[in-house]
Amino acid sequence: MGSKRVLVIDDDPGVTDFLRRGLSYEGYAVDVASSGREGLDSARERPPDLVVLDIMMPGIDGLEVCRRLKAGGDVPVLMLTAKDRVADRVEGLDTGADDYLVKPFAFEELLARIRALLRRREADAPEVLRYSDLSLDTGRRVAIRGAREMQLSTTEYNLLHLFMRHPRQVLTRPQIMDSVWGYDFGGESNVLEVYVRYLRAKLESDGEPRLIHTMRGTGYVLRE
Repeated sequence: MGSKRVLVIDDDPGVTDFLRRGLSYEGYAVDVASSGREGLDSARERPPDLVVLDIMMPGIDGLEVCRRLKAGGDVPVLMLTAKDRVADRVEGLDTGADDYLVKPFAFEELLARIRALLRRREADAPEVLRYSDLSLDTGRRVAIRGAREMQLSTTEYNLLHLFMRHPRQVLTRPQIMDSVWGYDFGGESNVLEVYVRYLRAKLESDGEPRLIHTMRGTGYVLRE
C-alpha cells in the first residue's frame, strides 16, 4: 500500500510549511492549500486519506469546508484552531469534524491523532465477515445465513459483529457487556440473554444448527 495522503488546509504559511516537512518526514504524502476554495479543489483532484483543516480562514472558512468535504464523502477531518472555547469545539464537531486540536499544539500529538483517525477509518471500512454458513455484511449491516438475509437491530448487529470478530473464542459476560453496551456488567441485568435469544431466533428460524452457544458460568462462544 502506498503512502497515506494528507491534505493540510491553512492560510498560515508557517503552519503549512511546518506540517508539510514534518508529515513528509513521517512518510505521508502531503498536499497543502492556503484557502478553503483551494483545499476543496485539491480534495476533488487528489482525494486525501485525511484532512488537517484550520477553522479560521478568509473566504470559505474551515466549518464550511468541513461541511462540504463530509457531504462529498467520509474523509476524516482533524480540525485545527486557535480558538479554545468549548462552544467553538462543539461547533467544529457538529459540522462533522472527527477530531479537534487547539493551536499551539505539539507535533507528536498531531501525529498521534492522525494515526488514530486513519486506524479508525480502516477499521470502519466495509467488509464481509464469514463463519460457517453465516456472513455479516458490515457495509449494509445485514446478516446472511445460506441464502437467507436477515435485518438486524443496532444492538443485534453489534453483538453479532463481536462474535464474528472472535469465532471459536469464549467471550465472558463482562467482555460482551462492556463491548456492546459500553459498561461493566454488574451481575443483575438479563439484557445479554435477551439479545442472544433474539439473535438465535433469527439465525435459526429455518431450523439451522445453533452457532451461538452458552458457556455456563462464563459467557458465550460462536462455534459449530
